[in-house]
Amino acid sequence: MEKMASDLQRLIQQSKKINDGPPARYQLQMKRVNLDKESDEESKLRRFTLGECDPRHVNRTILLVGETGSGKSTLINALVNFVMGVEFEDKVWFEVISDEKDRPQSESQTSAVSVYEIFGFEGKTVPYSLSIIDTPGYGDTGGLDKDERIIKLLQDLFCHPQGVDTVSAVCLVMKASVNRLDDRVAYVFKSVTSLFAKDMEQNIVVMMTHSDGRKPTNALKALEAAEIKVAKNDKNEPVYFLFNNSQKEKIGNEKRAAKNAFETSNDGMKEFTDFLVQAKSQSVKMTVEVMEERIRLKANIQKLVERVKEVEMKREVIRKNREKLARCEEEVEENKDFQQQETYEEKERIRAWWNWFNLRKNVTKTRTVTNHNMKTRYEQNKTKSEETTSLLQDLKKEEVELQQKKIKYLNKVFDVIVRLERIALNEDSVSTYIHLEFLIEKMKETRDKEKVKKLEEMRDRNKKNKSRANDLK
Repeated sequence: MEKMASDLQRLIQQSKKINDGPPARYQLQMKRVNLDKESDEESKLRRFTLGECDPRHVNRTILLVGETGSGKSTLINALVNFVMGVEFEDKVWFEVISDEKDRPQSESQTSAVSVYEIFGFEGKTVPYSLSIIDTPGYGDTGGLDKDERIIKLLQDLFCHPQGVDTVSAVCLVMKASVNRLDDRVAYVFKSVTSLFAKDMEQNIVVMMTHSDGRKPTNALKALEAAEIKVAKNDKNEPVYFLFNNSQKEKIGNEKRAAKNAFETSNDGMKEFTDFLVQAKSQSVKMTVEVMEERIRLKANIQKLVERVKEVEMKREVIRKNREKLARCEEEVEENKDFQQQETYEEKERIRAWWNWFNLRKNVTKTRTVTNHNMKTRYEQNKTKSEETTSLLQDLKKEEVELQQKKIKYLNKVFDVIVRLERIALNEDSVSTYIHLEFLIEKMKETRDKEKVKKLEEMRDRNKKNKSRANDLK
């Protein structure tokens, strides 16, 4: 305890005091590195380090995800305090992430991914050092575009030479009082789990915050109803850990309640950190492949949609030119007889056998007459017809080329979906099913029955899952 106390005293001296408490709150001073080489204000990928890495000790890396307001920041601080060995009686609380109300406006709205590394406390409460990957709150303002940027940042982190190469646990953070997951939260969790390969399923756990220590029966049912893939225990229930989020709150006269809250969280911390001892850390290599495939899927779907639009636009141009050609040919047909034969009478002298006397009589003759107005219309429309015919030939050729490109991207999309089904934890991802009906419709145009059947099976499986989820609600 004396050594523990001296360590805490050293940390207190090196930290910035936030509040007198009790517990007295301190902001830990950590070494910062911006992995994307941007300024502190612009960086979206940063690493904060406390202490020095000792290669003799193993490291456990966890990824925390959750919607804004789920208590994720407080949970991260609680993890850090537990690893450092902070007890209720110490009446201190250390933070790596400050409260939203204590942060500058610009920082509270950041969309950065941060890694917090805690070194130098191995052997106090856990036998390893701890790295925590903190993601911004999913489902916050910014919508799907922001969520996709976070996914891209995680990919950058996993691919960075100084980033993260293994993950021991993916932690889905939610309140223990939740009765059902609304569509937004379900989307958050499915989006996150869809990033990972199948080998990560046993490492996905649930962190129940704001807990009173009792079993979160309704929250567990909500997870089951939403079809969220997580590790299961021997009772086939989601693996979850309970935490109370009030450790940093001023104790005041309610010391017993404060201590109970602290112990509830510490019990959850003990169970979770013991889980990390046994958990097999997974390489993010396959996860990166899943991320790359999902990015490739999105790009190819976008190109497919563009080609479909181009084909439809080209067909519309062809249709209009065919109508124009038909009108021209009609005009040509109507005016092709611009040269007409007409009859006229002419007096013609007839020489009699007697030479001295001539006779005259009326004679009927024919001649060719040109209707110049008709001729002009004929020639103009014949020229237009020839030009339109030539244009139609070029348009049809372009349509064939575009159709071939459309089929190429359609097949690329299909191949990516099949690969994701093989390697991804959530093969039935939200991003895939947004486009399934569209893909089925376009695949039918190719008359490839096997591929159509495969896509229809995926669509039907998704509908079945949704129906089963609705029945559980």
